[in-house]
Amino acid sequence: MKITVLIVTFNGAKWLDKMLQSVLNSSILVEILVVDNASTDNSVPLIEKYSQVQLIKSAHNLGFGKANNIGIKLALEQNSDYIFLLNQDTWVFEKTIETLVNSAKQHPNFGVISPMHLAANETDLDENFSTYYARKKLVVNNDLTEVPFVNAAAWLVSKACFEKVGLFEPLFNHYGEDRNFCNRLHFHGFRIGIASSSKIVHDRIVSRNFKKDVFQSEYKILNAFLDINNNIVLSGVVALKNVFGLPRFFYKNYSISKILSLFIKLLKYFIQIMLNCKKIKNIRTQSIKGINGL
Repeated sequence: MKITVLIVTFNGAKWLDKMLQSVLNSSILVEILVVDNASTDNSVPLIEKYSQVQLIKSAHNLGFGKANNIGIKLALEQNSDYIFLLNQDTWVFEKTIETLVNSAKQHPNFGVISPMHLAANETDLDENFSTYYARKKLVVNNDLTEVPFVNAAAWLVSKACFEKVGLFEPLFNHYGEDRNFCNRLHFHGFRIGIASSSKIVHDRIVSRNFKKDVFQSEYKILNAFLDINNNIVLSGVVALKNVFGLPRFFYKNYSISKILSLFIKLLKYFIQIMLNCKKIKNIRTQSIKGINGL
């Protein structure tokens, strides 16, 4: 059995030593593959200190999904049975990966299994993760809980899942890729789980700003269009509802002028997608066949 830990880096030097050391101290043998997104800090020299790490240096910042796709393809070519996608601003514990793999082996119908995501104090749950964990669908056993979605900061994904579902959709740049992948995963009959006895630390501060909310809102609309669990007409209706609903959701966070600006941006984005409906249909067809990025 071969396990590859795949990490996409971009200017993450302040975390890399702690993160890589934690992976190397795992109780189970893993291979480490890093795709660097053209970092401008000393990330690359730091990574190159580790002879155990296979490093791919991208000439450009490809974003989360496209950079991961490079690593996933290589890991599959190298006959990995499981690929553990891990954010650069995280670290793992000794049994983290072994526990995930054991759970995945026992439950092959779970395409993605994630650990518990702790905040930097190693005690509290990460703020966003706690929201996803609260949306439990089913407690499978004392350790594994099914959820509809969990963010991709730490995903153990089986080879069978990638081969059936495909890779991350390249239309997404930094937000929304994981949501789209989960929608496709559900369509193809896989499930998503969280293993409560496995833990990582996600050392980040969850923040909000208008530019980020615009990007995430646009990608939510794109996700609605691409959701193959709905027919294309219903997908368009859901996308249009988001054009009106998302500005209402944010109205307490921003001024009236910014909310109006958000609505106009989202309406333009919706129209832009409608004008590219042929491309959307082609991507939906690829998703149904499970060939995205492969």
